[in-house]
Amino acid sequence: MIEAVPLPDLLPLTARALAAAEGLLAAGKQAVAQRVAPAGAVEPALLDRHQFAAHGFAWMATYVEALRQMRLWAVRLDEAGALREAERLMLQMVFGEYLAQLEGGIGLSQAEIARPADLGLDGAALAAFRRPEVTTLIGGGNSAAARARLASLLREGLETGDFGRSGLGDEALDMVREQFRRFAAERVAPFAQGWHLADALIPLAVIEEMAALGVFGLTVPEEFGGLGLGKLAMVVVSEELSRAYIGVGSLGTRSEIAAELIRTGGTAAQKARWLPRIASGEILPTAVFTEPDTGSDLGSLKTRAVREGDLYRITGNKTWITHAARSDLMTLLARTGPAESGWRGLSMFLAEKPRGTAEAPFPAPGMSGGEIPVLGYRGMKEYEIAFDGFAVPAENLLGGVEGQGFKQLMATFESARIQTAARATGVAQTALELGWRYARERRQFGQSLIAFPRVHGKLAWMAAETMAARQLAYFAAREKDSGRRCDIEAGMAKLLAARVAWSNADAALQIHGGNGYALEYEVSRVLCDARILNIFEGAAEIQAQVVARGLLGGRN
Repeated sequence: MIEAVPLPDLLPLTARALAAAEGLLAAGKQAVAQRVAPAGAVEPALLDRHQFAAHGFAWMATYVEALRQMRLWAVRLDEAGALREAERLMLQMVFGEYLAQLEGGIGLSQAEIARPADLGLDGAALAAFRRPEVTTLIGGGNSAAARARLASLLREGLETGDFGRSGLGDEALDMVREQFRRFAAERVAPFAQGWHLADALIPLAVIEEMAALGVFGLTVPEEFGGLGLGKLAMVVVSEELSRAYIGVGSLGTRSEIAAELIRTGGTAAQKARWLPRIASGEILPTAVFTEPDTGSDLGSLKTRAVREGDLYRITGNKTWITHAARSDLMTLLARTGPAESGWRGLSMFLAEKPRGTAEAPFPAPGMSGGEIPVLGYRGMKEYEIAFDGFAVPAENLLGGVEGQGFKQLMATFESARIQTAARATGVAQTALELGWRYARERRQFGQSLIAFPRVHGKLAWMAAETMAARQLAYFAAREKDSGRRCDIEAGMAKLLAARVAWSNADAALQIHGGNGYALEYEVSRVLCDARILNIFEGAAEIQAQVVARGLLGGRN
């Protein structure tokens, strides 16, 4: 084994390397800002023109934040006397790999690599970055020897669930995690593949059990029947449920969005009416925002809501509506202002509907629609809906004032993206575990697959990078719980975790070889489920745009 970085030196070594990475990021920010904000404020046209450089900068910032959070995680473990060799190796591997990519190029996608020159960084900036501690970690941090050693330390992780200590530092949250891990292992994981292959809705009995555990009211204030927990608890629960099946992990997302909308933007009467029923699971909400021709461009939304006495009549088309047929309440975004009013003319409605069936998914007058067949993420199903004079009581206009819908929705994006980062981390974790199990059981050329360096090397890196995604999600959740604006942090967490989920799923399928392409193997489902994470709740390109615009516009 190549000599590893001694534990006593690793924390100060990574501190100095982090400072170098922060210096490179500052230089990158200055270089990109000269292109997109020459007068000090970001100019939208210039941001679009230099999108590749701006998004490269967003990924650079995400990497640096991930390094910072990984180091803080290790420091917390060290202070608690819990920093083992496995966690140290994860730390040095993530530092070694991400520092190397900061210098050589970050993959924005499988077909796009943003190199320092693309951001306008010159040789002087890179020379300042190449401090001895940086070159030491690049040279040996993510070495073959480090990967082999970590793989050997984690060999029992499959049985014990120990793929590195998460470092939550909260006994109550540790108990919550264990409770939901047991529930997911017993009531979800054994059945997930069957639900996927049958393209079946998650059974109502499972949803009722989740409601009894408090999944739908995790962050709803206690005065409205919820548990009153923070976003960090939401992240912990979402990861454990998604680890078993992303559909189950995502059931809480719609309740989280609806409850956040009502809690932050609703009237007192709306809060009293809806929050207790959402928290108890009595009603299942769905988010009805996206339209066929708008996607993320909500300012171009066309669905209209016209006031007629004590009613609004909704007319228009919506698509990619998750769990729509079975839901009882739609948080529905529609235009109440003139066509040219952009996002300022949008309003949010709390639109009730009866639960549908497979034969009649939308039995309410004034609405119709059908299912959109999809590759994965099947447990709640996706739908398109057409509204033709669908009636919503005027008292169900969120907040009671027209034109607030876009602002109300934006206020929920932080939580939704943090929760999506947690879902992605859960998917990444299960991909790791499936790959690990298969590599141990499958024999080729007289030995287990895991004995081969390119197999155990993949698995070790998957474990290390999953921890980086987890720590970034924890960080964003803690920022949200502290009451600070965290659109950038939430965007970074989703950006990285979604990519790690896809990377892990792809690597796990590769380890399975041809069997991974067979429907009977769970990894085929996990690959399909992982792919959506880079798209919904804001595609990777949207997240990069959010991060770049926020940082270049003055947020530190």
